[in-house]
Amino acid sequence: MIRPGEYIRDILQSAAGERHTARGWVKTRRDGKGVHFVQLNDGSVFRDLQIVLDHEVASRLGKAVLDLITTGACLEVTGVLVDSPGSGQSLELRAEEATVHGPAPAATYPLQKKGHTMEYLREIAHLRSRSNTFGAVFRIRNVVSYAIHRFFQERGFLYVHTPIITASDCEGAGALFGVTALDLQALPRTTEGAVDFSQDFFGKPAFLAVSGQLEAEIFALAFSNAYTFGPTFRAENSNTPRHLAEFWMIEPEMAFCDLAGDMAVAEEFLQFLLRDVLERCDEDLDFFEKRIDPTVRDTLRHVAETPFEHLTYTEAIALLEQADRDWEYPVVWGGDLQAEHERYLTEEAVQRPIIVTDYPREIKAFYMRMNDDGRTVRAMDVLVPRIGEIIGGSQREERADVLLSRLKDCGLPEEPYWWYRELREYGSVAHAGFGLGLERLIMYCTGMKNIRDVIPFPRTPGSADF
Repeated sequence: MIRPGEYIRDILQSAAGERHTARGWVKTRRDGKGVHFVQLNDGSVFRDLQIVLDHEVASRLGKAVLDLITTGACLEVTGVLVDSPGSGQSLELRAEEATVHGPAPAATYPLQKKGHTMEYLREIAHLRSRSNTFGAVFRIRNVVSYAIHRFFQERGFLYVHTPIITASDCEGAGALFGVTALDLQALPRTTEGAVDFSQDFFGKPAFLAVSGQLEAEIFALAFSNAYTFGPTFRAENSNTPRHLAEFWMIEPEMAFCDLAGDMAVAEEFLQFLLRDVLERCDEDLDFFEKRIDPTVRDTLRHVAETPFEHLTYTEAIALLEQADRDWEYPVVWGGDLQAEHERYLTEEAVQRPIIVTDYPREIKAFYMRMNDDGRTVRAMDVLVPRIGEIIGGSQREERADVLLSRLKDCGLPEEPYWWYRELREYGSVAHAGFGLGLERLIMYCTGMKNIRDVIPFPRTPGSADF
């Protein structure tokens, strides 16, 4: 029986003289006079463990085995930790025994010591996680994911798994992936010629969910506080570095909560996550500062330690109108804030994270609570330096009659939302929530420039590999 062994990260924290067994994949190998040095990594830590195979051990292994210890090979080594006389590491493992579990022919192994472009690495997503860059990305993604659950669990939130298949469009944007069991080569038709979805698996049109928010509200109105953390899907035909067709969203919903409470939780949540990354991902952040973006740590510290500014949308528009610059996208009241506007506000006008509230009703979703002015809704966006919006949320519309009116204003059908409207009839109360895209946050924490490089297997127009 083979059991999981100790991690290289723990071996590197051990003392000289201790005996350990290290398992991992060979990063590099170099040969000296009568000695071989192997850099081994198991993904648990950024640093490699240096393995030293002296002449005696190498002779015992034999040339046939030694020749299999190449970049990419899976290797298990047992030996004693000793102080390292070389630079780059304080300890090394002097091998006594070595087993090659899986060779990787040097002539064909796609990951060589030379640098590779991000585009090339996306083509070998089954191997790119062994590289320094993606090892660091996915360790940080792991730390952030765990911290998300810690934050909400420590505050009494219920974790709920909301549906991946839905009959409603949360955002009302229409960029949905259809889900069907019908034969696309022989679709059943109604007498009017439309597709007869009554013969489909669910008996009606169904889609991949763009959000778990609406269902999370059901649980907030039963458990007070709930959150979702799962995959969501949007069929936007966009090839920008900021868009994916499949991505992960964190969406808390809180009963007995208004817009002010929503903003307070969002600020606390984001700062909690960034502090956790700063505390737990030191070596990986070192790498990103050296290779990707030298401002990564300073940016994270700034957001983690600075109280957020609060501006209304109207106040933000006024600041943008006063700016002495030519905008790519015109600044007009009633228009969406673009990334250039959001970055100017956070990096120049205010020079700190900002929560912008009270957006025009026409540019926000139907479920956001209408303000008394009839023009704006209780929406909020959290803006941070370098990327702009990172969290979007609102106080939800808890009044049944106003919600129905908003559905009609947005041109949405009433029937798919019957249960959402009925929630307002039975024990309704002020409630609020927000959404944070995990991949956008990981981009922020790492300085990576393309969202396809912070998710294990990106799904984009024309690409669903792996």
